[in-house]
Amino acid sequence: MPDATKLLIIVGAATPPGRLAAAMAVAAEAATAAGAAVDILNLAETRAEICDGRPLDAYDSATRDAVARVGAAQAVLIAAPVYRASIPGVLKNLLDIVPVDGLQAKPVGVVAMGGSPHHYLAVDGHMRLVLAWFGALVAPTCVYLTGGDFKDGQLASETARKDLASLTGTLLVLAQRLDPASLSPTPLAARYT
Repeated sequence: MPDATKLLIIVGAATPPGRLAAAMAVAAEAATAAGAAVDILNLAETRAEICDGRPLDAYDSATRDAVARVGAAQAVLIAAPVYRASIPGVLKNLLDIVPVDGLQAKPVGVVAMGGSPHHYLAVDGHMRLVLAWFGALVAPTCVYLTGGDFKDGQLASETARKDLASLTGTLLVLAQRLDPASLSPTPLAARYT
């Protein structure tokens, strides 16, 4: 029997767990039901030190552990609220510390949450640029959530639930079927570090 695919879900917000974390619990349930081994890294609970150019081994153990969890995953689902038309600083900070090979040729999905449907491309667009730097294999579409998808803090929209299950399923299929070594060329960031 093959080992379960390791899916890391990053909740990329500094605020205490709320609606975004509740939505990622739904994604985790879908992935677990599909046979994945799920790890949730909530940046409100796991603080990474500020990126300042130090080598990875000079950061504290919590930061090194967070980076190791990214590297150990076979697929990653990144969830972020829209902050000023982009991603939160805590998420960008973690990604600034992760080495290129932490996400290189790895399936990555994006979930964004905003106040209204008008911001749906903000996180998706920015994340695609950042993930391209790593050479990550980004799922073709993202999931976008708004406050209207929730009731009493829980994800109530059946469409959103199906979309999250579909995105996690896509990541698992990609992780199981693709050989990361066969994906090329090497991203420029890996050539010059």
